[in-house]
Amino acid sequence: MTIYPGGVMSGALLDLLLPASCAGCGEPGSQLCPVCRALLAGLRAAPAAAHPTPPGLLPLHSCAVYRDPLRRLLIAHKERGALRLAGPLGAVLAEAVRGALTEAAPGPHRHPVLLVPVPSARHAVRARGQDATRRLARSAAGRLGRTGLPCRVAPVLRQHRPVADQAGLGAGQRRANLHRALAVPPRFHTALRGRRLVLVDDLVTTGASLAEAARALRAAGAPPLAAATVAATARR
Repeated sequence: MTIYPGGVMSGALLDLLLPASCAGCGEPGSQLCPVCRALLAGLRAAPAAAHPTPPGLLPLHSCAVYRDPLRRLLIAHKERGALRLAGPLGAVLAEAVRGALTEAAPGPHRHPVLLVPVPSARHAVRARGQDATRRLARSAAGRLGRTGLPCRVAPVLRQHRPVADQAGLGAGQRRANLHRALAVPPRFHTALRGRRLVLVDDLVTTGASLAEAARALRAAGAPPLAAATVAATARR
């Protein structure tokens, strides 16, 4: 038996070892049932907002409120290694990116859009055996490219100091926890300047992570246009 880092097994092996049921609603038969698949396919981007709005938060689009069954699907992908959900969830993120760009920068551009994933803490990536947000960004970029919007993933943000687990922290505590925690290494600065950048994440709660990521990109001379997430706990 092959166990990947962090205890994540391949999707094919899990299908053999465990009874298949929908990660969203528990319906037996497959990891994503037809009803939940149709729900994801029908989601459309809309502006989202954090309250209170953290300083520096970009114009933000998401596709749904963070509640079941989408909540369960995102948790299964991020925390339980349900990697086959990256495709359908990435399609939802692609819709949010397209909505954000339509508002922030309509019209054709010479260079591909660069999706910049908000990085997870190093310890979380090690524990999960994957960077879930980067995986969703790659899926979204592929989807956008196939539908006529050239797109690449630019995982250029780095955590340059330790941060605490955000779970359980309020909005002010999250901002303090993340204050100047992210940076773009100098080797990326020149390549980013003048490009269309969109910050992406699976979920926005208080907006602190997106605001800090935007600050780090601005400090590198590459201000992002907008932000996009699959879901939002904030108002839509």
